[in-house]
Amino acid sequence: MKKPVIAIDGYSSTGKSSISKIIAEQLGLIHLDTGALYRGVTWFALQNCTRADGAIDLQTLFRSFDRIELEFKNDNGELILFLNHIDISKAIRTHEVSANVSFIAKQKEVRDFLLQSQRSLAEKGGIIMDGRDIGTVVLPDADYKFFMTASIEERTKRRYQELISLGIRADKQEVQENLLVRDKIDSEREIAPLKQADDAIVIDNSELSRQQTIDLILSHLHKI
Repeated sequence: MKKPVIAIDGYSSTGKSSISKIIAEQLGLIHLDTGALYRGVTWFALQNCTRADGAIDLQTLFRSFDRIELEFKNDNGELILFLNHIDISKAIRTHEVSANVSFIAKQKEVRDFLLQSQRSLAEKGGIIMDGRDIGTVVLPDADYKFFMTASIEERTKRRYQELISLGIRADKQEVQENLLVRDKIDSEREIAPLKQADDAIVIDNSELSRQQTIDLILSHLHKI
């Protein structure tokens, strides 16, 4: 029997990736953090496609797609993102990448570049994929769809703690401003904006712990 395809969308710092990963482990599914792919392209652009003023040159990036090889490798059950055979899993979590990823992700050329690879990974089933347009664009026929949200205060606290745990210096006010800007860009972009799929189940975990959120999602996956 084919294992299910699960799509989890939602706002930044609602715990989509970490929660999806745990659910994948419990259900024997593959977890794919699509946001990491966009962060990978952003990191490449910051390293290779900037102008003299430090801004990203989009045309240079688009011409460089054939130089970008992104792949996930399994490291003791954890999928680690590699760019051209280099582990960039920590580098893509920096503030510089966070400040630019929504700008890169809204580019049609970038989304087209990554779309087919995401769909191909889900063809055989048995995958839980999280992002911002999984249930609406990437996997509109997913067996289960969830949309995660939380208050800006709670998301700021989570994002700040994540950065500190990674050894990255952070300022709470700057973190919150970055999240609000990303929310606006992600929700208002013309190509595949962040929005709830009509048939998605909304999960507001502003006042839920990680385990409570996991239990709530699992309660909806009763057919697995």
